Amino acid sequence: MSEPRPLWAPWRIDFIRGAKENRCFLCDKKDDLSSPDEDMMIFRGQQVFVILNRFPYNSGHLMVAPYRHVGDIAELTTEEQSELMSMTIRAKQTLDRLMNPQGFNIGFNLGLAAGAGVADHIHLHIVPRWNGDTNFMPVIGDTRVVPEALVQTVKLIRDAWV
Repeated sequence: MSEPRPLWAPWRIDFIRGAKENRCFLCDKKDDLSSPDEDMMIFRGQQVFVILNRFPYNSGHLMVAPYRHVGDIAELTTEEQSELMSMTIRAKQTLDRLMNPQGFNIGFNLGLAAGAGVADHIHLHIVPRWNGDTNFMPVIGDTRVVPEALVQTVKLIRDAWV
């Protein structure tokens, strides 16, 4: 068995250290229906939505978030919990069919110390993974390689949504 390999994403430090706006970009998704492609929206449910991450670790990196501004999974209603899990499964099934990944990282970063970029509005990450998908580019060149424009990825995932 080979040694575990870390998922390096040094480009994210600019997002983490950068100036933050005084608004929650996830809350904006509840009422902004003007431009789904620009907003990276994949699917809107009753309680939660699925969106493509603008700062992806890998191609197809999705987030599932409740519309309600809530900072801890313990604060989710039963309906939010249920729909969040069902949307996560649908997102995984869609990415399986569309991108044929060899694995996934799926989870929450709860709190700033855990790496949450938006600590007070929870969101679940779904990151498709392929053997060898971390390479020298992010480590040596501080450059990530995402092989497709985000708006094209959004369209592909939205069209393939199960």
